[in-house]
Amino acid sequence: MAVGEDKLPALLPVAGVRLGTVSAGIKTAGRRDLVLIELAAGSHCVGVFTRNAFCAAPVTVAREHLQQANARPRYLLVNTGNANAGTGKQGLRDARSCCDALALATGVSSAEVLPFSTGVIGEPLPVERITTALPDAIAGLDESGWADAAQGILTTDTRPKGLSVTFSVDGRNYVVTGIAKGAGMIRPNMATMLGYVATDAAVAPDVLQKILADAANLSFNRITIDGDTSTNDACMLVATGAAGNEPLQAGDDSPLQRALVDAVQEVCVGLAQGLVRDGEGASKFVTVTVNGGRTEQECLDVGFTIGHSPLVKTALFASDPNWGRLLAAIGRAGLESLDVDRVSVFLNEVLIAENGARAASYSEEQGVAAMAPEDIVIRIELDRGDASASVWTTDFSYDYVRINAEYRT
Repeated sequence: MAVGEDKLPALLPVAGVRLGTVSAGIKTAGRRDLVLIELAAGSHCVGVFTRNAFCAAPVTVAREHLQQANARPRYLLVNTGNANAGTGKQGLRDARSCCDALALATGVSSAEVLPFSTGVIGEPLPVERITTALPDAIAGLDESGWADAAQGILTTDTRPKGLSVTFSVDGRNYVVTGIAKGAGMIRPNMATMLGYVATDAAVAPDVLQKILADAANLSFNRITIDGDTSTNDACMLVATGAAGNEPLQAGDDSPLQRALVDAVQEVCVGLAQGLVRDGEGASKFVTVTVNGGRTEQECLDVGFTIGHSPLVKTALFASDPNWGRLLAAIGRAGLESLDVDRVSVFLNEVLIAENGARAASYSEEQGVAAMAPEDIVIRIELDRGDASASVWTTDFSYDYVRINAEYRT
């Protein structure tokens, strides 16, 4: 079950990036579950990772490799079907073994390989299956491999997610292409379960890191499916420099930098919303917009309290305009000195509550009609400041429970 159009848009090649996707039989025989991403020499690569203290072994190793002096990763190695999380020191050895094997096969150093994993937590990584499949992955590297890679990184997702954006500055053309996966255990709190975005622009590493952090904050950090932050979250941004521009530096406020920031943000928002639309068991795509807060953070606190509420989410699944659950969620969001008489609540532009109670103009028939579409906007007006924020979430369905109850079987 998913919400909205089930069609992967055309994903444009990024000069300097090649991708290969193969089957290693990690969890399911015959399923393509291993993705190799090759970055041209001289590319810069930055990342954001999970804040979960029980972070997976590949997250630890990828961070270590990125932090090494003059780190310029040449390969990203992604497996599905096994998270290599909760696996202790053996998990670290296994992640490093995969890096070593790929480094040996490609003639780079192990530190130039970044590992990523997603799947079941607590099971040993099948290193031999992965390393045995590496020659086929290397042989399959292709600039046009984005769509296959988008499919190859999926777990419980029902469809791949990807987006390309092009733009021109001073007569030179640029592209940003990205893919992501994630359908459950989604409140990234940094990035997403797995995401890979690349551009052919030349960008200094510190600028690239800021572009990614800002884009993640406005996209992946604004979504929740179930309020759970994964052990394996990682999102990477690559700049190959193949477009030939002078590298963007800190302090630049050039048309190119502004255009690149906008393009990366557009890709990340598109991917983030795609994750929500494909949330496990989702039948609704819900935008929660909170206006009139004293700070952006308190708007986010209200938005996420609504987005995380099982009572709100189950009402959404039933298309039941149970507005009392929205008031209860707003009231427990922790806002200091909240004047409930100044709060207004809208459901797809239908005013349902004001002055601390049901709106005089509201009828149950209006509420039922507002809850019928797949796409729903819940708008909260706090009337206590100028800040605003939006988050995106889903409903909770029977299928969400089934998918997660049966996840290991």
